[in-house]
Amino acid sequence: MPSRLLFHPPDRRGSDQECRVTQLRSHSRLVRKLQDALGDQLCVALDDATVVEIMLNPDGKLFIERLGHGVAPAGHLSPAAAEVIIGSVAHALQSEADDEQPIISGELPIGGHRFEGLLPPIVSGPSFTIRRRASRLIPLDDYVKHKIMTEAQASVLRSAIASRMNIVISGGTGSGKTTLANAVIAEIVANAPDDRIVILEDTAEIQCAAENAVALHTSDTIDMARLLKSTMRLRPDRIIVGEVRDGAALTLLKAWNTGHPGGVTTIHSNTAMSALRRLEQLTAEASQQPMQEVIGEAVDLIVSIERTGKGRRVREVIHIEGFANSRYQTEHYAQIDEDSHVA
Repeated sequence: MPSRLLFHPPDRRGSDQECRVTQLRSHSRLVRKLQDALGDQLCVALDDATVVEIMLNPDGKLFIERLGHGVAPAGHLSPAAAEVIIGSVAHALQSEADDEQPIISGELPIGGHRFEGLLPPIVSGPSFTIRRRASRLIPLDDYVKHKIMTEAQASVLRSAIASRMNIVISGGTGSGKTTLANAVIAEIVANAPDDRIVILEDTAEIQCAAENAVALHTSDTIDMARLLKSTMRLRPDRIIVGEVRDGAALTLLKAWNTGHPGGVTTIHSNTAMSALRRLEQLTAEASQQPMQEVIGEAVDLIVSIERTGKGRRVREVIHIEGFANSRYQTEHYAQIDEDSHVA
């Protein structure tokens, strides 16, 4: 016996329709309640395409980061107002927010923005951060225009895309890895519009306008490694992973090495070379054998992006030519001048 029906019996169509209407109304009420809790200032900020992140500190100070302008003060929020926001988000996520469950994480029903909320006793006052989901793609030309990337770096990236190189984008928290990945994917789609692209993520952040694309997401019971195994049966031309963060990195590298070149992923690492070390650590979770040769063969280009006091910038781009004589064979392209101005 199947565990669930894969169709709706004809005599339940009316009730199913009523159920969907009820769900839509419930969602609308939930969104309105959350908008009321957020208030005009935060709702306007979430509608602003230049906003990257909204941060409330435990002392009530509010900060907003905007593309090309960095982080700037944005006033204050009372503890009571902050608690209402966190409580409303928890309700929307069907969770609890109290001193026993003081951490609230998830996607807002408004725009799919990523929310992380904290309550006492782990902080002195209610605090939250909202990572705004990009509503528009930022093309590579705009990266050059805003001095986040040099012309030479953009040229290397475009050449790598045309050559179906596997690209790893590295950076720290809030450095703009996913936003840059979206720009690279847009270039891929423009360069190879007929390619079938399979995208794997924990949280839906990748934007892809390809005609032939499949997006998969992890769940409480399906992890990234399982998704990657399924991906191999979906006939992908390119495999894109939002972020590698565990032993599934080895499965991805092997997929890239076995007839699926031209992939993209991001990794949490502060420099291009440390991204290679991080990949070694992740692959070690899935294998007792050293995987440097696999990494050296699978990864073609590493793009390192960072967040500075002036904003974001692509710090360096390196080409990985392989692994030999106990070291990675690399060629550095378009390394940015430390004294250069960035937007």
